[in-house]
Amino acid sequence: MQALTDKIKVLERKPMTIGERLYLPAIIKGMLITFSHLFKKRPTISYPEQKRYFPSVWRGVQILNRDEEGRERCTACGLCAVACPAEAITMEGAERMPGEEHLYKEEKYAAKYEINMLRCIFCGLCEEACPKDAIYLSQTFAPANYHRKGFIYDKQDLLIPHPIEEPDRYKQALGERATALKQKAKTSEEESMDN
Repeated sequence: MQALTDKIKVLERKPMTIGERLYLPAIIKGMLITFSHLFKKRPTISYPEQKRYFPSVWRGVQILNRDEEGRERCTACGLCAVACPAEAITMEGAERMPGEEHLYKEEKYAAKYEINMLRCIFCGLCEEACPKDAIYLSQTFAPANYHRKGFIYDKQDLLIPHPIEEPDRYKQALGERATALKQKAKTSEEESMDN
């Protein structure tokens, strides 16, 4: 059979040496590598007993934030959805009704808020785009699930626990962000006192 092009390059194989034909040096080298791993620290973490350390800049699952009185901060402006490069966020806005001032901070709120975690790339652009500090990436990772529908988080899955009704869960959900918020409030107080 003749080649279709003349770009074929014929490679010449060198004959194997006696050491290569015995395979013994290669086997010994492989066994030395294997035995060297026996004395190294194991990279595996036994999850329920041990917790993995995450740095403070680590980005996990998104959380919809509340203010100090427990009202939702999100005003359904849509900036987070526009900033999302993966188009993982969808929302629908609604007007606050009279008597709902204790539930929503602003006149407009997100009646429907969903994040498709299968699309999310945890880039943090939604957090940066939000003018009301209503969404942030926590230091918890997305749990595993057996169905695709389980990865679409709705508003109730994303809302942080109520700070007055569930203060312990609220502090736990804030994580290291609580100390950062305290430092930010302290510096803003110092700046206002200086002025």
